[in-house]
Amino acid sequence: MHNLDIAFSTPLGAFLMGLISALHCLGMCGSIIGTLTLSLRKEIRENKALLVTFVFCYNFGRITSYTVAGFLAGLVHNLLMMPLGEAVGHRILQIVSALIMAGAGLHIAGWFPRFAYIEKSGVLLWKAIEPYGRRLIPVQSRFHAFVFGMIWGWLPCGLVYAAVGLATTAGNEYRGALTMLAFGVGTLPAVVGVGVATSLMVRLSNMKKFRQLAGVSLILLALLAAFPWINPGVLHQMHEMHANF
Repeated sequence: MHNLDIAFSTPLGAFLMGLISALHCLGMCGSIIGTLTLSLRKEIRENKALLVTFVFCYNFGRITSYTVAGFLAGLVHNLLMMPLGEAVGHRILQIVSALIMAGAGLHIAGWFPRFAYIEKSGVLLWKAIEPYGRRLIPVQSRFHAFVFGMIWGWLPCGLVYAAVGLATTAGNEYRGALTMLAFGVGTLPAVVGVGVATSLMVRLSNMKKFRQLAGVSLILLALLAAFPWINPGVLHQMHEMHANF
């Protein structure tokens, strides 16, 4: 793994990506949490402390699925390195990951609505596992909430695919899993915020300038993924390397 390339392919980059994807999460996962909440027994819904534990278990399951996807993405990286070689294979993954990430940023900003078509790539898998999630409604226990979250973690989502693309550049299956774990944690403020500050989240999601700012931020992350040597941290590292010679 090249030291300069690894500078962006880090959990920090994935975490920031998760934070930026807040608006998309509000639309995709917010309604799912609403379904989960409404399916709970009345005594659970009215006990806020108990309700939070169910929401936590749902998100824990969702992020667990993301982590598994990251592990698999790391395996793809290793398999691609065999026929193409480390340098060429890694560079291809960088470019593809950056393109998907930039497309996601353009989509959030409202400049590339056709990006939604990318989500159709996961429809077949979703159709196979989604019925198992519906069988868990109404959710009866925290364990069921966890399993429910694991199933809904595979909901077709272009931004998750962009994060998986980033995970393929992490270097191996363990760094890939860690990358997706960080992405999932980054999405938590938005998903949990739906229940804590719904009106604020909705207002932000409807603000055109806020959406554009989030989209541009994701595009900047895509540029760092495609051209890691423009990362200020990398430039500092290169300066130190030259100073040592």
